[in-house]
Amino acid sequence: MAQQALEAGSTVPRKRALFGALDADGWAWAGVKAATWLVIIIIMLGYIPDRAYYLTVNRTVELGVLVWSPVNLCPPENETLPCPAPVGAVAPWHPSPAELALPAPRTDGSAIQLGTKFLYIGGTDGTTPQSTVYVAELSGQGNFDAWTEGPALPEPRAHASVLLASGSVYVIGGFGPDGAPTTTVYTLTPDATTGALGEWTTAPEELTLPEGRAAAAATSAPTGILLIGGEGPDGPVATVWKSPLSDDGALQAWEPEADLVRPQADGAAAIEGDFVWLWGGHDASGPVGAVQRGSIGLPAAAGLPEDPDEGKVVQWAVADSINLPGARDNAASWAASGSLYLVGGADADGPRGELYWATPTADGELPEWKHLEASDLPFGLVGASPILSGPNAILIGGETGEGPTSSSARANVAPLSPFFQAGIAGVTIPGLRIEGEIGQQLGYLNAAGAGTLNFVILIVIGWAFAHQEQARGMIRRVLRR
Repeated sequence: MAQQALEAGSTVPRKRALFGALDADGWAWAGVKAATWLVIIIIMLGYIPDRAYYLTVNRTVELGVLVWSPVNLCPPENETLPCPAPVGAVAPWHPSPAELALPAPRTDGSAIQLGTKFLYIGGTDGTTPQSTVYVAELSGQGNFDAWTEGPALPEPRAHASVLLASGSVYVIGGFGPDGAPTTTVYTLTPDATTGALGEWTTAPEELTLPEGRAAAAATSAPTGILLIGGEGPDGPVATVWKSPLSDDGALQAWEPEADLVRPQADGAAAIEGDFVWLWGGHDASGPVGAVQRGSIGLPAAAGLPEDPDEGKVVQWAVADSINLPGARDNAASWAASGSLYLVGGADADGPRGELYWATPTADGELPEWKHLEASDLPFGLVGASPILSGPNAILIGGETGEGPTSSSARANVAPLSPFFQAGIAGVTIPGLRIEGEIGQQLGYLNAAGAGTLNFVILIVIGWAFAHQEQARGMIRRVLRR
């Protein structure tokens, strides 16, 4: 008897996920779910507690990935700067109160911070070099009290190079009473216990300069101090001298290093990475916008003999593309946060007020000098001496079109970032900014609280997925109430 064939059964369709792109029971969908939960766990147990901490202690906190923001709101402290302020920008300048003026007008002196004190050393009254040293006590972040007279230099000096090394102030060279460059080095070492300044002394004979120098650019190097260019007995020079540090931190006799490409005096110098930069000043023909770059010798490679040029300036180079936008002589210049700054100075027409800044790259390139009108001085100023203190740059003394001044001006060199930003993938919101130890402890508590709460939430979610029927029943009972 023939058997009847069974009819074909109905096909059970396989479930699809992710808009039908993946098999709901396949490895691909399982991998997507695992990666998604991994990200969720990291966010809940890592990112959110981290944001809770910084929300407590920071002025602002960024949520998400804020690469670009079309919506920016900046604090009023930035005044007329663009929002957000360009990297390296300086907020508008403001004159200091009259109570903080120097006791007498001075220009071409040198200002330096020594512990909790500001010193303004020497300079001229517009006619002759002076030996006066004025002292002001720091008062809070970036502020200082009224100037008083401190210990005078043994002889008047103007356009001296002043540096701090191993806790002592060194006044190197400068124009003397007769207007000629000098070879002397004066030093001041405050009492380590009381902080009393004491008196100036003449440095040991081995620190006497090989030849008279004034208006030389000076900068501290890891292995000593550099004295670059300046005015010699016959005018601007191209010499570079170095006073190396001994093992106990004392400065030693001056040694010659690679000469500049061309003479340059009254400029500024700074070391950034493996290069030393010299910008601004004058040569025998007048103000220049020249920038010169010196290469510093690198340590010998592993396994090779010691390189005799390690730490030395071995070569200088120039290029028109890295020069200042205009000639500037005797400007106030400094280096901060990897950038070089110049404000004021004089060109062939007299004192100027523009501020320029540039950021060298690690390989010794200088892409451009930047300029914002909002960062310019409201008046031309030449011969001022800058001090960086806290978030402020302070220009002390100098000469305007009316002659030497006793006043100072200050600007914030660290403009605040926007307190609110909104972008496609993130947002910046104001934080609580609770400072000090209290803020730190509250931040830790907030982070721990957020992490603990998120951990409990993850446990509840895990239980609900493992007991779906019970979870649905509980949800239905809650919704009926």
